[in-house]
Amino acid sequence: MKALFIVYNQAYGDEIVGLVESFGQHGFTRFDGVGGRGSVSGIPHLDSHAWPEYNDALLLMTEDDKVRPILDALKAKDEETPDLGIRAFSWNLEQIL
Repeated sequence: MKALFIVYNQAYGDEIVGLVESFGQHGFTRFDGVGGRGSVSGIPHLDSHAWPEYNDALLLMTEDDKVRPILDALKAKDEETPDLGIRAFSWNLEQIL
């Protein structure tokens, strides 16, 4: 099993959830109103007067064989719409209760 953490512009929330669900991923935790700034060319998304946009994030646990297809689909979506500002990270799960 792997954990995936996906951060994206909040305007695309339904699209990202739909994309993840299209791979048969049912469970996830969504964090609304996540602030931050991309490390390369990202503009701040801080939900403030100066930087009014913000991000949402998904945390999900999934089978190893789903990770690459989900990441590839997220990358394609990010390339289609650079303002989306998608970032996704995966790591191994050591224990599941």
